[in-house]
Amino acid sequence: MEYSKYALKLGDPKQFPERRYIWPEGVPGAEKASKAPEEVLSRSDVYYHRNIFHITKPAIFPFLAPQETATGRAVLICPGGGYVHSSIDHEGFEIARYFNAQGISAFVLNYRDPAADDTMGVFPEGPLSDALRAMRLIRASAKEYRINPNDLGIMGFSSGGHLCCTASTLYDTLADPDPKLNQFSARPDFSIPIYPVVTFLQEFQHRGSVLRLLGGSSTMSQLIRFSPERQVTPQTPPTFLVHAEDDSCVPCLNSIAYYQALVQAGVPAELHIFQKAGHGFGMRILDETIDSWPELLKNWLIHLPKPEKPV
Repeated sequence: MEYSKYALKLGDPKQFPERRYIWPEGVPGAEKASKAPEEVLSRSDVYYHRNIFHITKPAIFPFLAPQETATGRAVLICPGGGYVHSSIDHEGFEIARYFNAQGISAFVLNYRDPAADDTMGVFPEGPLSDALRAMRLIRASAKEYRINPNDLGIMGFSSGGHLCCTASTLYDTLADPDPKLNQFSARPDFSIPIYPVVTFLQEFQHRGSVLRLLGGSSTMSQLIRFSPERQVTPQTPPTFLVHAEDDSCVPCLNSIAYYQALVQAGVPAELHIFQKAGHGFGMRILDETIDSWPELLKNWLIHLPKPEKPV
């Protein structure tokens, strides 16, 4: 596997972009969070491949498109990690740099990971509330970021794909505690789940994600709520899905189930299932047909309906 041209080599001075904490007034349920300090683990000798553990202070990392090429479009990116950690480089920062090259601004979300033994199932709504707060916060800051608030999508990988799908279907189920932010919609204008965890109900569920988000004593109502294929409506945003048939970690039946629900609801959707790639490929080069997915995404985005101009 080769690294994409958007990967960052070890020692690069731009190791982390500036982060903006999304709950400056205090994170809801902070008293229940793990007491372990945030930990960053690198798994590469040449390029950064970092995982962030014990995220208790959610934040976004803004990657703004160059002003001369900016289209006004933006996307919130949710890295994967099984609700254990955030794969911040190959499912976050690298993807953001790819979007910047297309004139699209990107915001990488550092959402809470409920994986510590003392917090599994304690705040099941935590990651979703982080994603919805980030969507509202970005829209509220649209002029600062030079983006069109009516052209803001969401993307996610693996468990981040689950968060992408829940934010795309449950966007109006959690009000923001800040009345000023609550006036902004949290609904994404488009959705891009990549090898996503989807169902919490069916036999091809990713059991680890279920346990870490809901704990070992989840109720049927929780399982249904966090199974996005059961939450799709005609208002769910247009969706682009990518998965590999040989994914033994998160079976491609997850994407198929979500796609079928989208089609049944009349939501514009595009699904690409490739024969070989496994799981967690991000934008790495595999010398397989899977390498074409970023170009397919680029073309899909070009053909989305033009959004309304901001007031």
